[in-house]
Amino acid sequence: MSKAKPSKPDPENPPPSPVRSGGPMRMGRFLLLFGLSLAVLFGLLLAPVNEPAVRGFTRGLVTVSAVLIRFFGGNAVALGDLLQNPTSHFAIQMAYGCNGAHVTILLWAAVLAFPASWLQKIKGLAAGTVAIHAVNLLRFISLFYLGQYRMSWFDFAHLYLWESLMMLDTLVIFWTWAYMVRKSGSMADASPR
Repeated sequence: MSKAKPSKPDPENPPPSPVRSGGPMRMGRFLLLFGLSLAVLFGLLLAPVNEPAVRGFTRGLVTVSAVLIRFFGGNAVALGDLLQNPTSHFAIQMAYGCNGAHVTILLWAAVLAFPASWLQKIKGLAAGTVAIHAVNLLRFISLFYLGQYRMSWFDFAHLYLWESLMMLDTLVIFWTWAYMVRKSGSMADASPR
């Protein structure tokens, strides 16, 4: 009986490289779920039945901003969706789209589409939402002060600087969460069955 000898590797026909199961499937699945999540979440946000809740949420953010300004020695009152300095009468309105809901929906869609356990997703949604709204409060309060003291910089800060920073904040939050999920090894299997 002869023993089988291991064959020498053929340089012209190398063995196929190992392919991770579900690699392209994961990206396709993510993009599909991300798009569907965006459509559903923006549909819910824009539904007329939810408009009173969105307005109430926005007024709540303005109230929290006024409380924080007064807590740190400033002078501000909340008048619905307006934040006003009662001394100078300068006011800033938290308009639709300035309440952080849009970037929160982007984060939620990305987290929901990412292959992770439901517990990890819930943690990501909760922590990410708090982080986004903390930065958005800082944004709104800084614009309140900037509008009073440097109106010439207000438009740039409002339309370009803070818009970019809010998007960057959302991306960093998602990337940090996704990195932590991958590092913990609790990614859900998204390969075809």
